Amino acid sequence: MKLGIIDMEMATTHFQVKLDTLAAALNVDPNKYRYGLRQEAFSMPALDEDPVTLAATAANRLLQRTGREGIRTMIVATETGIDQSKALGLFVQTLLELSSNMRIIETKQACYSATASLQMALGIVARKPEERVLVIASDVARYAVDTPGEPTQGAGAVAMLVGADPQLLEIEPASGVWSAHIDDFWRPNDSSTPMVDGARSLDAYLGAFTGAWEDYLAQGGSPIEEIDYFVHHQPFTKMAIKGHRRLVEHTGAAIDEQRVEPSLSYTPQLGNTYTASLYMGLLSLLHSDLDLTGKRIGLYSYGSGAAGEFFTMVPQPGYQKLLHPEIIAAAIADREELSFAEYRRLHAAHERGSKQDYTNPRVTGAPYRFAGVRDGARYYQHNEPQAATGAFSVLR
Repeated sequence: MKLGIIDMEMATTHFQVKLDTLAAALNVDPNKYRYGLRQEAFSMPALDEDPVTLAATAANRLLQRTGREGIRTMIVATETGIDQSKALGLFVQTLLELSSNMRIIETKQACYSATASLQMALGIVARKPEERVLVIASDVARYAVDTPGEPTQGAGAVAMLVGADPQLLEIEPASGVWSAHIDDFWRPNDSSTPMVDGARSLDAYLGAFTGAWEDYLAQGGSPIEEIDYFVHHQPFTKMAIKGHRRLVEHTGAAIDEQRVEPSLSYTPQLGNTYTASLYMGLLSLLHSDLDLTGKRIGLYSYGSGAAGEFFTMVPQPGYQKLLHPEIIAAAIADREELSFAEYRRLHAAHERGSKQDYTNPRVTGAPYRFAGVRDGARYYQHNEPQAATGAFSVLR
């Protein structure tokens, strides 16, 4: 019995920041971003957007095609969860009006947890093949201003429906894992932005990669020569290239970088999407002009702190009929561009807790919005796109 992904979809934010704009304001050579990071822009949430609205939007787009039958589990992976106790997915369940007969949990291990969620979902389906599992990766990557991480911010969500006899992607059984306690990137409970040791983070990413690869081979995985394309975690686009070069160096195989290049179309525009990053790369590859039918795709998932996993997928015959690249193209193109001053004001405005009640202005045109905080609890609304301002005047 084949297990894997039946269908998948994405969402991103209302606003974007062009890195040329950031470079000009900070007196930085734009080539540092364009070539050093291979980034062009990043998505930025409006005040009425957050990981819940992104997750619900991506899942809604998916479920409109797949239906809801057999979904008894939803797992939401995030490292920007909105509550230390309550699962983000419970808010999504309400917005999507999903059945109450569901198990709903949230997973966390930096950017890696979407892959852990996917593997958990496969276990549920293996036990009861008639069930399907909704897996969502949703995050807002927000860094402190005037830090090296500022140009690598971003936001987005990917929703995946996991089940038996998948029409889109079969996930093969072999998987290699590696974990160790490393202080390369972390965000304490009392901080809204992460702490980052850039050099250590680079080393941890690469070390976890080779460790997961060796375990993958030990678990009966395919030799590198039998893997046709690669998708690597993309905290910024150039990192995936560095990871691929390390794999080539480690294995001694002559694996052309063109085998990873098709997965790098979306991150340069969206920025870092944390748990969703790897799967944005997978969508990029699937949306390319390549015929991937029967080809083996190797995926490296990484989460700081640190955890890594290497595993493979195979696109199924007719998979192209399930793809909707026009949705992500429109999501990227329709974002409203912020000036530097608008971006910095919005960045500061997101520095809010739940100790005081507030109501958010209606900005996003997405189906769902974060309406505000009432009595310390966040509340959400179905949106009325025609009522959205579509402007940033609320902070000008």
